[in-house]
This record gives sequence, C-alpha cells and structure tokens, in this order.
Amino acid sequence: MIVKMKFINISGPRDDIDRVTDLYLSKYEIQLESALSELKTVDNLRPFMEINPYREALAQAEQFTALLEDPEQVTPDTDLGLDGMFELIRNTSTDYQSLQEKKEKLKKKIEELRSRQLVIAPFRPLDCNLSEVLNYKYIAYRFGKIAVEYYYKMQKYLMEDLESIFVEGERDESYVYGAYFVSPRDAQKSDAIFRSLHFERIMLTDSYEGTPADAYHKLQREVNKNLNQIEELDKEAAQLLAARAPQIVAAKKRLEELSNNFDVRKMAARMEDNQEDYYILCGWMSEGDLEKFQADIEHDDKIFVVVVDDRETHFGAPPTKLKNPKVFKPFEMYVQMYGLPAHNEMDPTVFVGLTYSFIFGAMFGDVGQGLLLLIGGGLLYYFKRIPLAGIVATAGIFSTIFGFMFGSIFGFEDIIDAVWLRPIEHMTMLPFVGKLNTVFVVAVAFGMGIIILAMILHIINAFRCHDLGDAWFDVNGVAGLVFYASIVATIVLFMTGHKTPGGIVLAVMFGVPLLLILFKEPLTKKIEKRAEGMEESKAMFLVQGFFELFETMLSYFSNTLSFVRIGAFAVSHAAMMEVVLMLAGAEKGNPNWIVVVLGNLFVCGMEGLIVGIQVLRLEYYEMFSRFYKGSGRAFDPYTKTNKKKNTH
Repeated sequence: MIVKMKFINISGPRDDIDRVTDLYLSKYEIQLESALSELKTVDNLRPFMEINPYREALAQAEQFTALLEDPEQVTPDTDLGLDGMFELIRNTSTDYQSLQEKKEKLKKKIEELRSRQLVIAPFRPLDCNLSEVLNYKYIAYRFGKIAVEYYYKMQKYLMEDLESIFVEGERDESYVYGAYFVSPRDAQKSDAIFRSLHFERIMLTDSYEGTPADAYHKLQREVNKNLNQIEELDKEAAQLLAARAPQIVAAKKRLEELSNNFDVRKMAARMEDNQEDYYILCGWMSEGDLEKFQADIEHDDKIFVVVVDDRETHFGAPPTKLKNPKVFKPFEMYVQMYGLPAHNEMDPTVFVGLTYSFIFGAMFGDVGQGLLLLIGGGLLYYFKRIPLAGIVATAGIFSTIFGFMFGSIFGFEDIIDAVWLRPIEHMTMLPFVGKLNTVFVVAVAFGMGIIILAMILHIINAFRCHDLGDAWFDVNGVAGLVFYASIVATIVLFMTGHKTPGGIVLAVMFGVPLLLILFKEPLTKKIEKRAEGMEESKAMFLVQGFFELFETMLSYFSNTLSFVRIGAFAVSHAAMMEVVLMLAGAEKGNPNWIVVVLGNLFVCGMEGLIVGIQVLRLEYYEMFSRFYKGSGRAFDPYTKTNKKKNTH
C-alpha cells in the first residue's frame, strides 16, 4: 500500500532552527522541499547564507575513524559534550599531524639516501677507497658510463693508444659503468678520446667513505634505520587513535548528525517580520509521523506547524512511500524497477507478489527443488536482506506446492502421487482442436483471467485519477473489458459444449465496445464538456482508428497466447528432469546419484533463472502495461539518520 503523505510548513525563530531539527525532525521521516521554490507567493523570503561550522571537524573525525582498525566494533563514548568533541578533534589533529610531519621528514631523507645509492650502485665492483680516490692530487680520475658498443670499440682499437687505465664496474644491456685514471699531463687527451666514445661522466661527492660497496651498504643501513623509525611512528599513531577511539567514533557520529541538521538551512528560508527573524521549512511527512510529531511539539511554543491540505498551493505530487506486509516487501524491488506508483495510483506490490510466485511455481513445479529455493533464498534473505533472495524463497513455496500437484520430487515421479496431473502426460479434448496438453489449456484460461483482472485494476486506477475517458472507453477500460470478456465467455461456452449467444447478441457484445473504443477521443471530450475540435479530418480519424482497432484485437490475441509459456515451461521442466534421470540411469533402478545431484543443481540454477525472467516479462508486458503507469517519485527523507532507520 501507499503511505498517505501530508505537506507541512514549519516555522519559528531563526536561531531555534538547530534545536528543532535536532530535537524533532531527526526523529521523523520528512522529505524537505526548497522553501524558496515552494513558497513563491510569500514575500520577504531570503536564503540562509551561514557556513556549516561542523563540516571541517566532521571531515577530520571521518579521517581518524577511517584509520581505526575496526570502527564498527568500537563502543562510542557518549559523555563528550560539543565543546569536548571539538577539543578532542583539535588535539588529536595536532598530535597526529606532529607524527605525520616527522614521518614526512624521514621519507624525504630516505629519498635522498636512495638517490645517493643509485649513483654509487654501478661502481660497487671497484675495489678502491673512495675517500682517497676523490682526494687524489697526482692522478686524474673520471667516473661515468659508456655505451656497450663503444666500450667494445675502445677495447679493440684504442686500448693501446690510451694513456689511461679503465676499471670496469657493473654493466647492463646498454651501458658499462666504471672509471678511468690518467696522469694530469695526459688528462686532456684522454678526455677528448673518451668524449668521442660518448662517455658520460657521473660526478661523485666526497661524502662517500670506503669502497663503493661499503658506501652502498652504509647507505642501505641508514635507509633501513629510517624505515624502522617510520614504522615506529605508524605504531605510535595507531596507538594514539586506538586510545581515543571511543571518543572519536562518538564525535564522528554526533558531528555527522549536527552537520546534517545544520545543512537543513539549504532547504529553509528566512523571513523578517516586524523586526523578528523567522525560519520556514516545508516538506512531506506521512500521516502517522505527522500525528506523532504534532503530539511531540504540543507544549513547545517556539515551533509552529501548518498542514497544507490544498495541493494547489504547492508544486508537485506527493512522493511515494510503500508499506507492505513483510512477505511482500521483497517484491517492491520489481515495482521500483518498473517505476513507483503515483500517489493516486494503486500499489501493485501484493498483486505482483501473488501472481509472480504463483506463475513461477506453475512453471517450476518440483517439491525438492522448490524446497531448495525456499531454504537457500530464505537464509540469504534472513542474513543479507537481499530482496531477490526473498522473492526466490516465496517462489520456492509455490514451486513446492505445484511439485505436489504434479507429483515430482527432484525429477522423480514415482515417489509421490500427483494431486492434480502429470504435465507431460495429461491431455484434454477440445472441439476443432483435438487433443491438447491440459496445462496449455489451463495456462491460456489463467491468462484470460489475469488480463480481465488487469483491466479491472486499470478501471479502478482511471476512476481514482478522475480520467473518465480511460475508465470508460480505453482498450483496457470498461469498453475493452466488455469486448474481451465477451470473447472469453463465447470461447468458454463453445469449448465446453454449451450454446453460444445468437448473432445479434454477439454483434452487440462485440460491436458496441469496439465503436466506443474507436470514438474514445470525441466521447471523452463530450463527457468532460471540452469543446476542442478534431486535429485531423474525419476520414483520417476513421482510417487511423480502424488500424488501431485492428492492432488492439491482435494484441488481445497475442497477449492471451503469451500465457501458453506457463504450460510450456511446466512441460519442459518435467522433460529436462526426465533427461537428467535417463542420463543417471534411473530407469534401471540404480541411478548414479552424482549425476542426479549435479543435474538437479543445473536445472534448478539455469531453468530457475530463465523461468524467473519469463515470469517478470509476463508481469511487465502482459499485466503492468494494462493498468500501471509507475510515474511516482520516491520518498527521500532528508537526514541520514532517517535513512538508516529504513534499512533496519
């Protein structure tokens, strides 16, 4: 069912808005609308221009909460006042930031050490004391790298002409690293030769001590030392937050509430009257919550509430909030997928729950597999609250019922007797048709009944919306209902061997409704006393109407035949299980139980999915399209506190 909504205006002294929001509005579900937009006829309205004072502290509290190991398991400390919360966040931020600054300094130092490591790393094979080499007075030295191909050329052609010594370090695919040593007298000549070989010099500072390998390992030890200090700082920060976790979690929760309450100002308006400053809030609230709210503020002289009954004074239709019995609650998902009902439309949730489960059970009738769906879906819905799991569980109940009707348990049809019939075996003799599978006949008859029921629902919805044209002359209105019901009655009388009405009666039963459908537009204008003329010529109107009537009659036929799939899937399910049992060798009396189990799981999963989709198709295309528009908008309570209530 759809919860009835009321539009209310709330006002009071401007500086009292936080108290009202925190004390009252946070306890009830209210969808706030922009007061500036809704109350355009009210003079002297202005927006609130205040900055949220809780947002910065809330952001820091959320940051600290996210750093806690398991904040969901922390019991909040509710003894903190508002000043205490701000002081807690401020002190925690200062202490935590101090640790982070130390950590950043260590990180920069590590980066510097690693950059020095990268410089010295290629020269680790050199067996020399760097502090001595870098201070040579009578020997010139050059550290650097040379491309591999030029290094080979140097060794082959120039080594005898070089008056220097090249000591090789590490090498990779592209370069050979090393250093050459030469007397200062020959340094200029050697430099020129090495430059011609594209030797790239690498400058080493005198900060390195010992051999290159010793210098590299010393730097690594310093890196590890700084990494250990960072690890200690992380532990210290974690201990700092853990010690204050109850206060931080409580502060985050409360600041979140206060911040959301303060943001109510975005939807509010200010009004100055006789030097007094007022706030105005407006929005939608359910009748039940409104009664409790009014009782709650009965003795509060600072808050004034006006219930607006005349919908013409505000914009937009009421939002939709659904409230259904728990067993049908999961089926709201299917309704929301199609579109929520408008406030003056019927809620089809119960209709969907009953028809979907019944049709699913008829198409998937098996005691064993139905119980699997019931147990599996029920457990998943109980622990995870997944709507689809609740739908599967409900469908499993009807699958079990139809399993008894068909006498099938995990595909075995010799364990229990069929209460009704075996889908594959039972046939019905029909005039001019001959033998036809009984479940096909019953499926079509059931479809006729469902289509008639959908038409009745359409008529009810049309009258509720005061749409007389749709109610009386639509293809799903009274005219369409009389036409289709007349066809159904005639077919039933003929198939059961009874006399059908005479030709004149049939002409009236079929002809008059079709004429009413054809002239729906002018008849609607007539009864609504509208004087608009026809947009197209009379001839074009009749031609267009004729083809639309022809399409309507085809749709009646095709929509009715769509329900044959119910019987088809009931037969195919039994046939698939016969194949599984045949593969398992059940006919010989000693089946392969592994094949039986895997076959049942496969059929249960694959066919269950297909059947579920086919039933949903029937719901949307053969039923919803006849009576349901789904043009409503969801009821969206403003505060997060209220949204959390809805999830429990």
